[in-house]
Amino acid sequence: ITIGYRGSYTLGRDSQTDAKFRRVARIMVCGKTSLAKEVFGDTLNESRDPDRPPERYTSRYYLKFTFLEQAFDKLADAGFHMVACNSTGTCAFAHDQTDDRIWTSYTEYVFYRE
Repeated sequence: ITIGYRGSYTLGRDSQTDAKFRRVARIMVCGKTSLAKEVFGDTLNESRDPDRPPERYTSRYYLKFTFLEQAFDKLADAGFHMVACNSTGTCAFAHDQTDDRIWTSYTEYVFYRE
């Protein structure tokens, strides 16, 4: 099962001020439909791929909550452990009048169960 999310934060020019983080809007789930349902149960939102057979794979599900720790706990309780992760990031200036920069990232965590 792969868990993914997009995140962003604003950081000032001098990098000495606190970053302003935005909450995680959606935690996406990619994997075999039957496994995703087993692990996440009724917290799995299937509205983007409602008729997916249990033996098929999907990357269109997401979780009804927005706390990564909660997703990690559910995976650990089901016997999964993290085997890989990756992240990408980009930076853009927030406004022409300021030196504030907006950083956006996409992060994925890959979980495996023997």
